[in-house]
Amino acid sequence: MSKISSYLSYFNLTLTGKFILLLFTFNSLSINKAISQEKFKIVIDAGHGGKDPGRPNKNGILEKDIVLNMALNLGRELKKDDNQIIYTRNKDVFLTLRQRAKIANEADADLFISIHCNAFHDSRVYGTETYVYGLHVSKANFDVALKENEVIFLEEDFEKNYQGFDPNAPESLIGLTLMQEEYLDQSILLASFIQDNFSKKLKLKNRGVKQSGFWVLHNTYMPSVLIETGFITNPKEGAYLNSSNAQKDIAHNIFNAVNKYKTTLGITGNYDVVYRPKNEITYKVQIAASRRKLELKSYNFKGLKDLSVKKEGRLYRYFYTSSYDYNEILKKKGYAISKGYKKSFIVGFKNGKIVAINN
Repeated sequence: MSKISSYLSYFNLTLTGKFILLLFTFNSLSINKAISQEKFKIVIDAGHGGKDPGRPNKNGILEKDIVLNMALNLGRELKKDDNQIIYTRNKDVFLTLRQRAKIANEADADLFISIHCNAFHDSRVYGTETYVYGLHVSKANFDVALKENEVIFLEEDFEKNYQGFDPNAPESLIGLTLMQEEYLDQSILLASFIQDNFSKKLKLKNRGVKQSGFWVLHNTYMPSVLIETGFITNPKEGAYLNSSNAQKDIAHNIFNAVNKYKTTLGITGNYDVVYRPKNEITYKVQIAASRRKLELKSYNFKGLKDLSVKKEGRLYRYFYTSSYDYNEILKKKGYAISKGYKKSFIVGFKNGKIVAINN
């Protein structure tokens, strides 16, 4: 599916088989519903595979097998919970990074989850970390991204396919355009839930939510995370990751994090609301986020009016309409979806500040 070449393109709506819109021509201004008939769509990416075994280690552990088992376990749980699941691979095959991103983009997925194991020359290092795409990159984060991006060298015609991108060159990461920046808030939200579950439920060391220049995250146009589930170079943690119990437990805690993410954004598998926030909050519908400052004109936002913007750091967050009535804002969210902003979600404001919307 082609995307509109603007910072707002990621909210493009495909009408064919995507949404059934209940439109009444005699009362076109009273569109109250835009009901999704499609399940929440998640692409699960098991890293490496085939001729790419994954990160080297002295323990003889194959990362590609560990992460495939985790991916399949996760997919089974999410599918039982009425999500639509798409695997980049469900067996031991090699896929290019381009193929992985293409699968997610062509599916027009709601989430992209890439699962990996970490490695380091010092076998004492251990713990989990989850990455989102960004250029706030420390030396350590940069090195992790370089290692994951090096799979490019295993691909035929990689120089042609990646247009001069050199996985070993810092300027290649710095030069990447931030096509993922619109989803940064949502990606960080999911990543934080994953890390919280790992540390609190599984008692794994929490190395935090981090940003770095992973090619596959940069080129997937939806909220995306890359999970480093632990260090296979650490003897104790490597043995744990290689066990079937750990592979099920880690998958289950990612599953719970996805559910919490969906609940926080007010969506279930069919985009229905599953909670009711408290009063004294002004509700708005967030439709976009970008580094670009756009005029609040309807032609910049697919005909939507009653627009507002809030700057946070270097990002501008764009909102459609406002109301104290939560049921009313639900209808407005549906209308924003019908206009093409299918990733829209509701945000609460109190005293001019964004507040969490709790169960």
